[in-house]
Amino acid sequence: MVRRVVVALLGPVTWAPPGIDPTRWRSALAEDVVDLLATLNEVETAVAVTPEDRWLADAVVWPGTAVHEVPEPTVGAVFATLTGYDQAAVVAADAPDVPGLTLGKLLRPLSSRPVAVAPVEGSGAGLLGVAARLPVPEWLPALDLDTAAPAEVRAAAPRPGDVAVTAGWRRLRGPADLATLDPAFEGWEATRALLSGQPG
Repeated sequence: MVRRVVVALLGPVTWAPPGIDPTRWRSALAEDVVDLLATLNEVETAVAVTPEDRWLADAVVWPGTAVHEVPEPTVGAVFATLTGYDQAAVVAADAPDVPGLTLGKLLRPLSSRPVAVAPVEGSGAGLLGVAARLPVPEWLPALDLDTAAPAEVRAAAPRPGDVAVTAGWRRLRGPADLATLDPAFEGWEATRALLSGQPG
């Protein structure tokens, strides 16, 4: 039985909608992503934070969810904390409406390839997430989810085919991303409540 884990990296959030407290915004995004992870089948779930952001993890995790403290909010730092797993994915915590199926597709290629990446759709550079067989291949570069690109990961691999590029999804990092939210789409309750002005 392959042991898999999906980790939400609760990294810094650099933008919040006008009139919304950035801390409450960050918390709502993280809560929605953590809630989504709790619905995934056949994987364990966890969150990763720097020590100064431990308060955020404590505020949003479900009972029994593992919290990994990392020295910096990077993919490599998260992978380095994981032991006992065969496969792991690290995903950004500012994609509150990402479908669980999209995260499942990030793990699927690991049966035949060592690494998979999910790009960000819409505005800005970066990745939605990175998945890898563990231990992580030595050639995998240091990756920041806010700036890395699939081409950068493929260029580092011994063969470009070692890196699968899976379905992408938007991250909420600016007004253009916010405008693409679909009110009819299920999930993202905490973010939805904050945007609608409901007390949270």
